[in-house]
Amino acid sequence: MRRLALLTLLLAAGCSSEAVCTAIGTPVGVALHIARPLAAEVSDATMEVCWDGACKQVGVELRPSTRAARETCSGDSCRAEEVQTGEKNGFGDVAGLPERPVTIRLTLRGAGAKPLLERRLEVTPKGRFPNGPECGEGGPNVVLTVAADGSVRES
Repeated sequence: MRRLALLTLLLAAGCSSEAVCTAIGTPVGVALHIARPLAAEVSDATMEVCWDGACKQVGVELRPSTRAARETCSGDSCRAEEVQTGEKNGFGDVAGLPERPVTIRLTLRGAGAKPLLERRLEVTPKGRFPNGPECGEGGPNVVLTVAADGSVRES
């Protein structure tokens, strides 16, 4: 009986109605992921984001995507090697982006003058909660994924 009471006290002490909210923010804009092998050909990405009759030109700085590979541990610390995946990713800041449908015109360019890909999409940015709903909304964004075949989906 004493064990059960002690266990109940310990469990109750671990539960708290106070949420811990950090200063982490949520970027407002459009994230872009480009799959391989298309990513190898893409050197530049631009977007035009439109709502309420106005449009904003958005540049996207593309970076090679990476993932954790081999992990090594020594004592209490571990580290993982970072390897490139052959994909690319980037983010375009869009101040004032609403949480309602917007139109995005995405253009991907390579070495030549002609675009590799041009797509027009209707998407709905969503508010994100980086610390959970009890800490408030961090701002709306949307994630676009360009598949190897050139199709684009909101994810």
